[in-house]
Amino acid sequence: MREYTTPAVKELDPDTRLTDTVFTRAAQEPNAVMFRRLVDGAWRDVTCAEFHRDVMGVAKALIAAGINHGDRVALMSRTRYEWTVIDYAIWTIGGVTVPIFDTSSEEQVEWILRDSGSTLAFVENDEHAERVRAVSAQLLEPDRIVQIESDSFPAFVATGADVADSVVEERRAATGLDDLATLIYTSGTTGRPKGCELTQRNLAFDVMSVNSGPMKDVFTMEGRSTLLFLPLAHSLARIIQVGCVETKTVMGHFPSTGPDLLDALASFRPMFLLAVPRVFEKVYNKAEQKAIASGKGDIFRKAAETAIAYSKALDTGKVSLGLRLKRAVFSLLVYRKILAAVGGQAKYAVSGGSALGERLGHFFRGIGLTVLEGYGLTETSAPTTANAPDTNKIGTVGRPIPGTSIRIADDGEILVKGDNVMRGYWNNPKATKEAFTEDGWYRSGDIGELDEEGFLRITGRKKEIIVTAGGKNVAPAVIEDRIRSHAIVSQCMVVGDNRKFVAALITIDPEAFEFWKKQHNKTGTIAELVDDPDLRATVQKAVDDGNKAVSRAESVRKFAILPVDFSEAEGHMTASLKLKRHVIEKQFSAEIEALYAE
Repeated sequence: MREYTTPAVKELDPDTRLTDTVFTRAAQEPNAVMFRRLVDGAWRDVTCAEFHRDVMGVAKALIAAGINHGDRVALMSRTRYEWTVIDYAIWTIGGVTVPIFDTSSEEQVEWILRDSGSTLAFVENDEHAERVRAVSAQLLEPDRIVQIESDSFPAFVATGADVADSVVEERRAATGLDDLATLIYTSGTTGRPKGCELTQRNLAFDVMSVNSGPMKDVFTMEGRSTLLFLPLAHSLARIIQVGCVETKTVMGHFPSTGPDLLDALASFRPMFLLAVPRVFEKVYNKAEQKAIASGKGDIFRKAAETAIAYSKALDTGKVSLGLRLKRAVFSLLVYRKILAAVGGQAKYAVSGGSALGERLGHFFRGIGLTVLEGYGLTETSAPTTANAPDTNKIGTVGRPIPGTSIRIADDGEILVKGDNVMRGYWNNPKATKEAFTEDGWYRSGDIGELDEEGFLRITGRKKEIIVTAGGKNVAPAVIEDRIRSHAIVSQCMVVGDNRKFVAALITIDPEAFEFWKKQHNKTGTIAELVDDPDLRATVQKAVDDGNKAVSRAESVRKFAILPVDFSEAEGHMTASLKLKRHVIEKQFSAEIEALYAE
């Protein structure tokens, strides 16, 4: 058993409330810019006074609607300015925000509304409203569903016009650190989602620890700003939201990671980014494809090798003059164009959700964008460990944030202790008891290793460990992440439980596929080309590269290219993009059996 604790840098003031900064800044620096909103194609500043006014308007309407201290209010919307306004308004009156992913199915929406006991719901658009109405006939009256993109939102705000400011302040003052702030339902790879009870203390402690610890340099940069595009229903994006408010970091909102995101990044020009590894993989792959298409593939490959070598040399503290000169040349020819794709100003990026991979980590640091990987779960208010700019050990997820501890159990499971850990699962005492050890450590369900310096490396999920017929324990995450990092691959799922060897189901990235077809003079759909020798040869290269990361007993011997991609809509993935392995295994059982038929 190994354990590592990072001492607290500062203590949380017992009178802290998540809403304090909103009210303090509005009084002390009303004209300072707090947010930027995209209006008619242009970014418009939102001052501290304007944000406070918007929060107060919704808070008063919530009071007029009879929302009492501790009442749950659902919020189903893509990432947008109103999401943050509503969230802070709910906290202002001592309410509890219940985020719902905008991609959630009717069954998931019904369960979350019913289990949480939400008495009012905010939705973004007509489609969301219809989905909520379809399942809430016995849960919510029609006038308890407020649509942001309709006249009902300003009409709702208007209902609070007669509520006095003093009434709002009384409600805000009555809110304490140990009051419930939010119920975040884990998307769950099996069974119904469980509501994680996160208190004001959980969120405030996590933000304080991150901002005073590993992310201090990020949140103290001159002119700091970020464009938030991950779903705010996800706990990591939520913590970044609160972190920006607490550190006076200007924040913008964007509703998706689709093709328009690059244009938004170019116009917003954020100083740091929050993204999942797939975003960084796509940035790299698109840059490589563009270089190949213009006949500059060799230059790009040499530039990538130089960036990686430079980053690795930084770890040794010995960067040769020759390497510095090569990097300077490629910075002009290649790197600045890649950085321009994300706005040209970003110095740091925060990545979570799954492993980025050492090669990409070194590449991005080498070109001037340091990606800081961290680790956490919804149950731990998101970040529990994180790398810092000055102690960034690529390939790990960093040390525990200040005031928290990580322990590796005898079976390799990562255990967590700290004030960022949830108080339990809503309405589920049995699951709560099972989630903690007898001495109070939270069982993460993840498998990992702590090195001598306290840096954590994630090696897999406890429930996803595959045991081959030969008795070899295989953690799928390592090789899956490596194979998935190849441009042609969208998703990879390793199989092999009680089988003679390890195999994989692989899906193809649609954008990369179109580029691949042009390069290989092919026509047809993915479904039509799953057995194409050239496509299989390309995927085989990805598999061969993945196999370098594991032992022979853990390596993928065979693979099947599937005609469709895994998606949340089809039930293959959770809202946080985790594979639902049992669903995939059932749907593609014939393909799996074929891999072991010979």
